Amino acid sequence: MLIDRIYRYPVKGLTAEALEEVRLEAGQALPWDRAFALAQGNAPFDPAAPAWISKRHFMCLMANARIAALRSSFNDRSGVMTVLAPYGALLEANALSVAGRAEIAAWLASFLGDEARGTPVLHLTPGHVFGDMRGKVISLINQASLAALETAAGARRHKRRFRANIWFSGAPAWAEHGWLGRELLIGGARLRVTHRIPRCAATEVNPITAERDADPVAELRAAFGHVDLGVYAEVVEGGRIAMGEAIEVM
Repeated sequence: MLIDRIYRYPVKGLTAEALEEVRLEAGQALPWDRAFALAQGNAPFDPAAPAWISKRHFMCLMANARIAALRSSFNDRSGVMTVLAPYGALLEANALSVAGRAEIAAWLASFLGDEARGTPVLHLTPGHVFGDMRGKVISLINQASLAALETAAGARRHKRRFRANIWFSGAPAWAEHGWLGRELLIGGARLRVTHRIPRCAATEVNPITAERDADPVAELRAAFGHVDLGVYAEVVEGGRIAMGEAIEVM
């Protein structure tokens, strides 16, 4: 098996950023993956004592389909975050500063309109990951499993609907569901598969048009009797991984 793509998502719900290589650290997520999240004004998130809470408390595709139309990027050296709206409005601000995050939060809240609750806050909490699951994990999806879903649905389902960190090829469809509890050698790192990834309404959103135009959850359930696509894994031993490198199931 081989790594086909590596992605990080600096802001929860916003644009994927492709990486050619990255160094994983034991017990950590992909560097800068889901490092920022826009918490709704009534979210019970305490940055002084960060703990996992449901994605329903944050700007996310499950609740806010329109954000798929935004294009964002983050420079982790300068701290500059850029967000472009489909009608041409552009924001650039330093996401590593309190003032910059406040500016970004206000811009995103304005874009959300009535979907923003109270006064949203853009959080960056060192050491905390705003993932969909408790714990710091890497998500992997098998290209063959996506192809099986597309065959069953009779239509293409864009990769960006599923927001994986690693896409890989070379395994039969759904083989990854048999890897729970097993370890993977990926490039120079070692990971342990912990959970299958149950899919939600976020996958309904077309990443090109920002419209809800498909129901992969229903398609998975009807064709395969489950709603899972991909697996989560925790990093047991850190190391460099890169596109084209091998994945081996231990």
